[in-house]
Amino acid sequence: MSLDRLQGRLGYTFGDRRILLQSLTHKSFGHEFFQEKPIALRDNERLEFLGDAILDVIISDILLEAFPNANEGQLSKMRAAVVNEKTLAQIARVLELQESIQLGKGEAQTGGNEKSSILSSTFEALIAAVYLDGGFNAVYPVVRHIFAPLFAEEPELMAFYDHKTQLQEILQARWKITPTYHMIEAKGPDHAKVFDIEVRINGKSLAAASGSSKKEAEQNAARAAILTVGL
Repeated sequence: MSLDRLQGRLGYTFGDRRILLQSLTHKSFGHEFFQEKPIALRDNERLEFLGDAILDVIISDILLEAFPNANEGQLSKMRAAVVNEKTLAQIARVLELQESIQLGKGEAQTGGNEKSSILSSTFEALIAAVYLDGGFNAVYPVVRHIFAPLFAEEPELMAFYDHKTQLQEILQARWKITPTYHMIEAKGPDHAKVFDIEVRINGKSLAAASGSSKKEAEQNAARAAILTVGL
């Protein structure tokens, strides 16, 4: 892939393409071809280190904004769900980074450009390159742009965020009330049960939702209550 196309996918144009090229240079390539260069310029490993820290800061800021009632533990779990090898490699594939990574002969022959570890580390290096080229004000919108589809697909990160806890914290803080959950119906065959759960306060229904388990239905009901009543 041409560097112009990659920059278009990023939504950022580099002032210094040398830092972009370095971010795409795996250590195997640097070892084979750039031995004469200083370690700081030989490959993307140092950039990977910096990019990891930058992603942690920006994703943390996005989560703080998106989940004002989440506690530190919940935020940490959500960040770990976003900033990890699997997710970063997935994003790298969307950017088609595998077409641009510079690999040594041995690594290239074994399909190194498709390895999640190499894709994720190259993506981190690329983020660091944007930061070094344009500063924090340049890299912040790039990260938000790249991660937007991920948050849009699952904006509540339900697998990592406890909506029952959030609802209880909100109700306790406002009215000193604890919600209760009531099963309305269980339907379907044993291997594919669907549970309908209603969440109430002081006997008044706030919301109802379904799920493939009681736990999932309760989480869905709590989430629906938060959205429905504007809590």
